[in-house]
Amino acid sequence: VLVPLSAARAKAWKITGAGAFVAKPKFLGVKVLKPYPLEELVPYIDWTPFFHTWELQGQYPRIFDDPKKGTEARKLFADAQKHLADLLKGGKLSAEAVFGIFPANRVEDDIEVYADESQTKTIAVVHSLRQQAKKENVTDPYLALADFLAPKESGTDYVGAFTVTSGSGLDAIAKEFEKNLDDYGSIMAKALADRLAEALAERLHQRVRKEFWGYAPDEKLPNEELIREKYRGVRPAPGYPACPDHTEKATLFRLLDAEKNVSIKLTESFAMWPAAAVSGWYFAHPESRYFGVGKIGKDQVEDYARRKGWTLAAAEKWLGPNLGY
Repeated sequence: VLVPLSAARAKAWKITGAGAFVAKPKFLGVKVLKPYPLEELVPYIDWTPFFHTWELQGQYPRIFDDPKKGTEARKLFADAQKHLADLLKGGKLSAEAVFGIFPANRVEDDIEVYADESQTKTIAVVHSLRQQAKKENVTDPYLALADFLAPKESGTDYVGAFTVTSGSGLDAIAKEFEKNLDDYGSIMAKALADRLAEALAERLHQRVRKEFWGYAPDEKLPNEELIREKYRGVRPAPGYPACPDHTEKATLFRLLDAEKNVSIKLTESFAMWPAAAVSGWYFAHPESRYFGVGKIGKDQVEDYARRKGWTLAAAEKWLGPNLGY
């Protein structure tokens, strides 16, 4: 059951104590970090999804003690360490990152991004979608990502954006394996590059929190806690549950001039190439959190199409999996 968009908006999550939560960044603008030292990323690797790539389901490191999968998991992990060492010392694979922190505010369900803190020149609009699936608990809010920013009238807030890759040079590495009929080596290189890209997203977000934005300078979390997202703030990615519209990557890439600054291209279907890449937004509010938009009604799809300057058909195409009608 979906509630009307007007009812969902009436129960939006509201920031309280306007102004008190705003973390003024130490840095505004866009910064490029390339090449990013791969060695620095190894401690940030989340190995659990690596095993899933090989269809070994289980949590790292507990999977090593699994009576059925443990032996195979240990062998695979030992192999991965050898391949990883080769990738690190070979110099053929490189990692790159670009991120930005910008003055921004919530305007209804959208986020206006400004050239500076005067809020006079809007350089981008980030469109967010709101939950409409009826909540069992009447006090639960209907969330949209825009809710985590201060409304324009209560003073400037900020939003961040990032794009990272560890796939620079990966094509040549994979082709070399394939030329030698080593499919295993090719799959291993791609799986490790994926893990390094996610590790770079994790490490960069940590540096943004502690150093560049600086709203959590004293954070001291071990990698297990980072993987479990125990830090303040979130980094939702366009195309994922909180912001399911892949086309919003175009806005993110434009803000960061990403295709010029790092070795990543957006395809016509808004996939990132190389595939070992991660992009997303940074929200710093202490109560910002991950959520799924879920199914939405035609009233919201029509409203979203209007805000994006789309036809209804275009909105329905890009929001297909979320259509609740």
